Amino acid sequence: MKRLLTLLAALVILPMTGRAQAQPAFRYTNPVIHMDFSDPDVCRVGEDYYLTASSFHFFPGLPVLHSRDLVNWEWTGAALTDYPEPLRPGEGVWAPAIRYHDGWFYIFVGDPDRGIFMVRAKDPAGPWEPPVWLVREKGFIDPCPLWDDDGKAWLSHAVAGSRAGVKSVLFVAPMAPDGTRLEGPSRMVYDGHATQPTIEGTKLYKRGTYYYLFAPAGGVATGWQTVLRSTCITGPWEERIVLAWAPGTVNGPHQGAWVDTPAGDHWFLHFQDKGAYGRIVHLQPLRWGEDGWPMIGEDPDGDGVGQPVSAAPMPVSGRFQAAPPAVKAAEGPWGLPLSWQYPSVPRATWQYALPEGGVRLFSVWDDSQTIGDCPHLLQQMFPAERFVVSGQLSFRPSPKRQPGAERGGFVVTGAGTAGLLLTDTPEGAALEWVENDTAERLSLIPYQEVNQAFPYSSGNVPAVHYPPVLEASVWVRLEVRPRAVEGNVPEAECRFSWSPDGKRWTRVPGTFTARPGKWTGARFGFFCQRFFGSNDAGWLEVRQLEVKPEFAPLEGFLYDEKAVPAYTLPDPLAFSDGRRVKSVKDWEKRRRELLRLFRDEMYGSSPGRPENQQFTIVDEDPSALGGKALRRSV
Repeated sequence: MKRLLTLLAALVILPMTGRAQAQPAFRYTNPVIHMDFSDPDVCRVGEDYYLTASSFHFFPGLPVLHSRDLVNWEWTGAALTDYPEPLRPGEGVWAPAIRYHDGWFYIFVGDPDRGIFMVRAKDPAGPWEPPVWLVREKGFIDPCPLWDDDGKAWLSHAVAGSRAGVKSVLFVAPMAPDGTRLEGPSRMVYDGHATQPTIEGTKLYKRGTYYYLFAPAGGVATGWQTVLRSTCITGPWEERIVLAWAPGTVNGPHQGAWVDTPAGDHWFLHFQDKGAYGRIVHLQPLRWGEDGWPMIGEDPDGDGVGQPVSAAPMPVSGRFQAAPPAVKAAEGPWGLPLSWQYPSVPRATWQYALPEGGVRLFSVWDDSQTIGDCPHLLQQMFPAERFVVSGQLSFRPSPKRQPGAERGGFVVTGAGTAGLLLTDTPEGAALEWVENDTAERLSLIPYQEVNQAFPYSSGNVPAVHYPPVLEASVWVRLEVRPRAVEGNVPEAECRFSWSPDGKRWTRVPGTFTARPGKWTGARFGFFCQRFFGSNDAGWLEVRQLEVKPEFAPLEGFLYDEKAVPAYTLPDPLAFSDGRRVKSVKDWEKRRRELLRLFRDEMYGSSPGRPENQQFTIVDEDPSALGGKALRRSV
């Protein structure tokens, strides 16, 4: 109760004498970014904060986010739009570091198969200069620069055991002050095999007379945050674990960045591996002890090792957290918001941003029979734990049709694929449910003839009459809900629905459990492909797309009944796919469907009793309610 009263007091604006009043203690809740921004790094320039993260094989790569308070973020740029060669899942951009020095924004990146490169820009929104490779060495990852007080520059990094044949060791190398090359070989300065297994993800800082290496250890999902310090940049290094998982907190709290505020406060941004939802970003308070060591989060048992907090006062006084914690995206290099990504370097012929909104995806001549291998999947990260995506698809096959050899659709990808496809057939567009490339027909969407007008005619330009083309339209919807499993990371349960008009919806029977990809979370997106050569393409248009994270902040409650949207309860005697209940056996199946609806949409499900749970009576009153009851506090 004392803790509750303390929390309530922190949210109250207290009257003060005179004209001045205390500012409300606005608070934020973790995660601050519920999106797949793995290995986040942050720098501050004045009152502005800039964040980048691993993008692996997705493009545009090296996202650049901007914030004024470390909590609310906007996707303002992308530092990488091209690459020297194709990438496979999990390759490419690993654990970048962003810094501001001498009027330039620098991002240093490790590619485990190619080496370490740097990009830079005067404006973090771009344009960014082409990559400059500092070293081409297989296995070098996780670089971070430091410009020292004496004008010298250094670069720390780690190695990937899968490529280098060794791991759990850290390196430092001298670097040219302009960040374009190394001026000497990398020197191994720390071996963590004995006490810090799988140490990597270096972040190099200097504070006072000490150099600090912030580096995660122990593995992505189960590890901790280690800090090394030394008065000499090559060591020897002291070590301390400063942030670790504790019961009731998030798993693997590590791999992130230390940053300060203009007011002199200190913070640490890190990721949590949340399975299909990706590696989401948390913010922890950081304070420096008198002994010169940082402590991150809170330390309720006083052992010097912090544990993650779920909420804290806002880093910038007087600001509040926008809800839900979503990232707004500026326009990217192809006329689409930066939130759209391809699992490959895109071509200019793949997409067209429609002037009236939406996107047209041309059918790419491709022999990828497995949808998850398509390089032209236009995708977005999962934006929240619970969210709904809906939109209208219009499928127009190529004028030079080869029925069965052209298709487009709406899918969820990761380690497995599922979604709704439209495939060209002689009778119309076949709407199919596909799961891991096994398709099942749901319906046939008839084509409509679309007459193509050519209005430009005169005495010198004869009228042109093009034959009509065929087009089929359908509405699609994806609902993602968390499903509790053992541990503190829920599974992402996906349900697809379709509608001929956006009003009457049919849910696809069953659900699909999204799985993370190679180092990345699952994604949803659209594609269009054909399996024959032609000098022209069909297309899939995506219009009226809505991505709605679901949340219930205080300001989200409705007090006016007129503002409650219309809703039609499902028919209890009709299955979710429209079939009628005609027998007792049917009713038993439908009853199970209804119970699942109540569980998933209203009441939730019990997580079960934890192992080794114990109960302790802390207070007992035998005279409660005037002697009519025994009251116990447990």
